[in-house]
Amino acid sequence: MSTMRAAVLHEVHDLQVENVPVPEPGPGEVLVRVGVCGVCGSDATEFGRGLVLAQPPVTLGHEFAGIIEQVGEGVTDLAVGATVVCGAGVSCGECKMCRAGRTNLCTSYTTIGFHHDGGLAGYVVCPAAIVWDTTASGLTLDTLGLAQPMAIAVHAVRRSGLQPGQDAVVVGVGGIGAFITYAAAATGARVLVTDLNAQRLELARALGAEETVQAGTQSLHDSLAERSIVPDVFFEVSGSAPGLAAVLEAASPGATIVPVGIQRGEPPLPLGSWTLREYTIVGTVAHVYRDDIPEAVRLLAARADWSDVAAEVLPLDEVVDGALQPLLSGAPGQVKTLIDPWIETRRPANHAHTPA
Repeated sequence: MSTMRAAVLHEVHDLQVENVPVPEPGPGEVLVRVGVCGVCGSDATEFGRGLVLAQPPVTLGHEFAGIIEQVGEGVTDLAVGATVVCGAGVSCGECKMCRAGRTNLCTSYTTIGFHHDGGLAGYVVCPAAIVWDTTASGLTLDTLGLAQPMAIAVHAVRRSGLQPGQDAVVVGVGGIGAFITYAAAATGARVLVTDLNAQRLELARALGAEETVQAGTQSLHDSLAERSIVPDVFFEVSGSAPGLAAVLEAASPGATIVPVGIQRGEPPLPLGSWTLREYTIVGTVAHVYRDDIPEAVRLLAARADWSDVAAEVLPLDEVVDGALQPLLSGAPGQVKTLIDPWIETRRPANHAHTPA
């Protein structure tokens, strides 16, 4: 096969599914036949609100899993036919942050799907150094399509320092908030989740939350006081001004606050009170491939079925109307939308595996 279909972003609001040449892997690279590729809020932002990372023309898609089709010169630890996931973030390995193991903060960090052609296509070329062989996991490609967003959650929880027996609050159960809920509960912490959507709160309980609070019915501060909960860590995932305000009102002295969701604009910050309350404010961005991708795969394997997160897989032709536009409008049909570049009509997701 010399050509493939790919979802190519040419400009804001201009994404076209077109035929392009199948890429060839260079030295140190592999060619992956894409099984599924997830679509996230970052993809929607680049498509619908303005170019922040993307360098058009570029094939979008950084949350993909597939099968190795071809290996480039010098690749010895990955074989044709292996089932794999890709970390997507490309780092130099030489700068100060890379040497410290914080490759997500590399001074020349780039991302497959924004700076390099990504996984919303039949095939994608990736550096072998950020491709994880998941063949032994027994996970389906549909489940492995959730590995990259799960790694984002693993990284955020790891950055927070959350420990077993502590209390954590997650504000917002969207595409990342759901995975943070699961990753936080997996540490052995007690997790309370708040969201406006009652169905998302039901999902949060299925993912391990011990308590849920429907936002808008009672303040987060009062809900915590009513339950005698003094959280150690807050994950603000909604990226909304009310969400951040609720966290700041509810956080007790000594709390750790992780603003995962990016606020639009620059909200006024009461730095003086933060100092006097000894808050720890923790930034988090992307993930560290070496540490977070393997743990993400392990966590995915520990749960029997992920159909409540990604129930249906869409064809490439529906990427705009079925995935990007719903994310922009704030009304995605499912928590995580997966795209299969090889199908013509929607299909049920296959998450069948035996929990590890």
